[in-house]
Amino acid sequence: MTDTVVSSETREVVIGFERPFVLIGERINPTGRRLLAEEMKGGDFSRVQQDAMAQVGAGAQMLDVNAGIPLADEPALLAKAIELVQSLTDVPLSIDSSIVVALEAGLSVYKGKALVNSVTGEEERLEQVLPLVARHGAAVVAISNDETGISEDPDVRFEVAKKIVSRAADHDIPASDVVVDPLVMPIGAMGTAGRQVFHLIRRLRDELGVNTTCGASNISFGLPNRAGINAAFLSMAMAAGMTSAITNPLEPEIRQAILASDVLNGRDPNCVTWIKTYREPPATGEEGRRRENRRRRG
Repeated sequence: MTDTVVSSETREVVIGFERPFVLIGERINPTGRRLLAEEMKGGDFSRVQQDAMAQVGAGAQMLDVNAGIPLADEPALLAKAIELVQSLTDVPLSIDSSIVVALEAGLSVYKGKALVNSVTGEEERLEQVLPLVARHGAAVVAISNDETGISEDPDVRFEVAKKIVSRAADHDIPASDVVVDPLVMPIGAMGTAGRQVFHLIRRLRDELGVNTTCGASNISFGLPNRAGINAAFLSMAMAAGMTSAITNPLEPEIRQAILASDVLNGRDPNCVTWIKTYREPPATGEEGRRRENRRRRG
């Protein structure tokens, strides 16, 4: 099955159907975070630094880096954020922008093989982004919408994804370097959003053989207890064949759902990662003696 390889200068991460699920930390993104946007625009990247280290500490294998701030110099901010994050951690990065010159600025300073987030099926976007991806030897997120917008029919979105994979091949970008985003709609606004995306993920796996990712928190937009819904969604999406997601590793429900799903899907041999993460540490002192006494009596 398909493996998508991304890397920093010193670490490689593989996204694949027979691999552990790849959690891409979402928090280095000023969209909807007014304070972070103001700080980054003013040249203060201390929160970026904190978010990077916290997410890696919580188990993120990759980080998404976005600097989309209105009326700011996005190319310069994105390049600076990438250089900073790569100086702090060796996890690979997803370079996230809707502006092609910002993607180019980020790729020009990136050390390793990045994941470019993203390209859509719009002709202009395809002709701008795919040559850039090919030139830098990167992988790319393919978002399954085009000039007609986001279709509510998952089979239409499949055809858009198929088109992007084909056009990528024209630029010598293999299908293994295309990670499709099937587009997750809010379940509160569209009651069939979950079933639609699971159907599409299965088709992308079975018919195109491509890896998938998504902005997982979109599913719960506008609802209470979002982490609970996000965690359930990720478990079900993984069962359908999703291989990575851009989400928040700081929410324990999400991290736990991903690790448990890896166990149940046979992608955590001997449950090593699960045990390492959740095994109760040895007790010391009086508590240790009580446990030992209970063990002996049992």
